[in-house]
Amino acid sequence: MPNPPVTISDAESRVMEVLWQQAPQTSEDIVAALLEPTGWHEKTIKTLLNRLLGKGAVSAEKDGRRYLYSPRLRREDWQWQESRSLLDRVFGGKLTPLLTHFSQHEKLSAKDIAELRKLIDAIDRKGH
Repeated sequence: MPNPPVTISDAESRVMEVLWQQAPQTSEDIVAALLEPTGWHEKTIKTLLNRLLGKGAVSAEKDGRRYLYSPRLRREDWQWQESRSLLDRVFGGKLTPLLTHFSQHEKLSAKDIAELRKLIDAIDRKGH
């Protein structure tokens, strides 16, 4: 079961992605990773980083005259929280309507279908 939820915005999740890929990092490293792909200003990125720090999603450790930032919120916990929230808000907490929606509106490849079958078989073996 994940830790208590930490709600992060889409923009904050971009900062988290940088830290989930490699940590610890300085604010300069994070700015460098996000500046070009997002078009954000350095100040915007540092503001997002400070918000994440305030929410407890990120930790900062002093290293000489700079700080090294690391994620405290695990990617798996965030994915669980986000997917649970979507399922609850949009599909009444039920998985079947979500899968039905995607099967009707998205083209599933043979590989997708095979992976879903393997997942269903694994669930059946566990007795759920």
